[in-house]
Amino acid sequence: MKIYTKTGDDGTTGILGSLRLDKFDARIEAYGNVDELNSHVGMLRDLWKPLDEALEFQLWIQDRLFVLGSWLAVEPGLEAKMNMPKIENNDIQKLESAIDALEHNLSPIQHFTLPGGSVAISQAHIIRCVCRRAERSLWYLHHQSPIQSELMVFLNRLSDYYFTLSRYISKDQGVQEQFWKP
Repeated sequence: MKIYTKTGDDGTTGILGSLRLDKFDARIEAYGNVDELNSHVGMLRDLWKPLDEALEFQLWIQDRLFVLGSWLAVEPGLEAKMNMPKIENNDIQKLESAIDALEHNLSPIQHFTLPGGSVAISQAHIIRCVCRRAERSLWYLHHQSPIQSELMVFLNRLSDYYFTLSRYISKDQGVQEQFWKP
């Protein structure tokens, strides 16, 4: 199979099913943002060499992002017929438990933290920002064509996770957090 098909040369792209959408369609934008987010998580895995358990969690997140993206890359209405894996409340709870576990090792903060301190810390903040953009694009799509609400909630919680992880990496690397004090 060739990597190039030339079918997208007219400004459209196919999704699973028979639909072809404009490349600027909200659905395409949403799953493109999720794909970018997944790539940034992979970059963090390469930059930060955590304990095996933390590495496994990053791989689990990447798996969940592929699940999320696959729901966006399918023609609406076909998802149930295809028996696809889903983002469910237990995935959101797993993120919340991870956030709680990380916060247990951190001191409370009273100010916003400035991104930076090491490449891995900065990458965790980039992930947080890309995650927020992906969430916004899913909400935009949802208002045009309703999608499973757990997808947006998962991304909302995921951005909280990466904020907390950035703080944890700071502590792990012995980097003093820089706070914004207006």
